[in-house]
Amino acid sequence: MSISIVQLGSPRADDEGLRIGTVRRPPRGVPKTEFATRDYYDVWLPSLSPDAELIKEAKAITSDVDWAAFAKKFRTEMNASDNSKVLDLLAALSKTTNFSVGCYCEDENRCHRSILRQLLSERGALIR
Repeated sequence: MSISIVQLGSPRADDEGLRIGTVRRPPRGVPKTEFATRDYYDVWLPSLSPDAELIKEAKAITSDVDWAAFAKKFRTEMNASDNSKVLDLLAALSKTTNFSVGCYCEDENRCHRSILRQLLSERGALIR
């Protein structure tokens, strides 16, 4: 059992399990009834996405220094009480079932899901 970290909209792996969208906004132009069938997500969990202001900062990143500043702010956001509890829950669930978390970004290295990967790993999650 484990968590897969994925790009939303990419084809699903056979054993991926439930796909959780950790994005602030649903996919544009896609009816809600088709989110899952178009490989976006089965369940939407926007609380694990950067807040709107931090998303603006992320879109303006041009350097490793900017990325490090974003990562620090996002980690602070995710370690807040409620978000931290959700991450703890996902880490625990990773030991009993397969599921995935993801975002739309093409490059995971400059996407909040890379930080989610780290945060989940730090909590003992089993990650593919």
